[in-house]
Amino acid sequence: MSRLGQLGGRLYRGEISYDFVGRKRRWYTMSAAILLISIVALFARGLDYSVDFKGGAVFQFSAPSVTQSQVAAVVTHEGITGAVVQQLTGRLGHQTWQVQTNSLTSQETTTVENALTSQLGATQMSTNFVGASWGSQITTKAVQALITFLIVIVLYLSIAFEWKMAVAAFVALIHDLVIATGVYALTGLQVSPATVIGLLTILGYSLYDTVVVFDKVRENTAGLLGGARSTYSQAANLALNQTLVRSINTSLIALLPVAAILFVGGGLLGAGELKDLALVLFVGMLSGTYSSIFIATPVLADLKEREPQYKALAKRVSVRASGGRAAKRAAAKAQAPGRPAAAAASQVPLADDEADDDTDYADDAAQVADELTPTASRVPAARSTPAAARPGPRQQPRRSGGSARHRPAGKKKRR
Repeated sequence: MSRLGQLGGRLYRGEISYDFVGRKRRWYTMSAAILLISIVALFARGLDYSVDFKGGAVFQFSAPSVTQSQVAAVVTHEGITGAVVQQLTGRLGHQTWQVQTNSLTSQETTTVENALTSQLGATQMSTNFVGASWGSQITTKAVQALITFLIVIVLYLSIAFEWKMAVAAFVALIHDLVIATGVYALTGLQVSPATVIGLLTILGYSLYDTVVVFDKVRENTAGLLGGARSTYSQAANLALNQTLVRSINTSLIALLPVAAILFVGGGLLGAGELKDLALVLFVGMLSGTYSSIFIATPVLADLKEREPQYKALAKRVSVRASGGRAAKRAAAKAQAPGRPAAAAASQVPLADDEADDDTDYADDAAQVADELTPTASRVPAARSTPAAARPGPRQQPRRSGGSARHRPAGKKKRR
């Protein structure tokens, strides 16, 4: 068995554990810093939408041995500002380029085509136009799809689990969405329809990972209120540790092909819809794995610990823990020379009535203290009485032979 498999087994059995939920403030601080950077980037720089959203003209052509700066210079020289130049493929001696501009008139379109052909030797020229109304429709449909997705997810989790789990999952989804869009704002990459598809995909992936963890949390917390063994946060943290290796393996398996498309495929094929999709998937899967472990479950534990019954449970667990510590202290004191066992046992606090049904810490502490007390101190009082004061063995009357055995008391022997 591999080391990772052994680690997963030990995590599942609870032999080792990392306190994810207990360190929730650390994760909240890290996420808050990342979200702040993303939000500032969104407001300061904004998103660069592709022509599919804002409308315009798209020129695609092949040109041998040209650079991106040369293509941009030709387009700018013709009076077209704000053009976006992308290299779609980069085969040796044969590059395919794409130029996106704002809406152009027919005369401006012809001018740009002629300039690219004459100055760069462009061939296989194709020009597409996207109207502003079409871009507006695409934007509206994308927003509607995102809102519908979030509503359906919240309803499903509320029915399948409970509304607090739905709220925690919703917080994790918004966390992933803001981070992914912040990366696009920071890098200046274009937001295309493929990006929207990728966003919906990563939200589904993040939700899948979160639901797996929540299902284990529900299993661990079933019947939790009937005893006093662990709090809700402790049970939820155990569920996180039990599913940790599964989450890591799933994320790595999913990220490998996406990374291959993004880095290897992007380097060979250049920019395009496939690279846009791979980028948002890569960023979203990383943030989704992070949020399902460090955000969703701690938020759920925070919400559940506010309920009165789980507050009472936490109190019972605390009382039980304090009783166990008191028993250990009493046992340690009982080992001191000359300390009676009764005195050690009398100082052990009695367990609360709400403690675990099969555990009485006061009796256990007294028993432990009595067992650890030296044998001489536990000798019964009757045995410690001086020998002179003890009654001797009962003296049996002497018996003589013959009729003396059966002579009644008080009668004399006949002569």
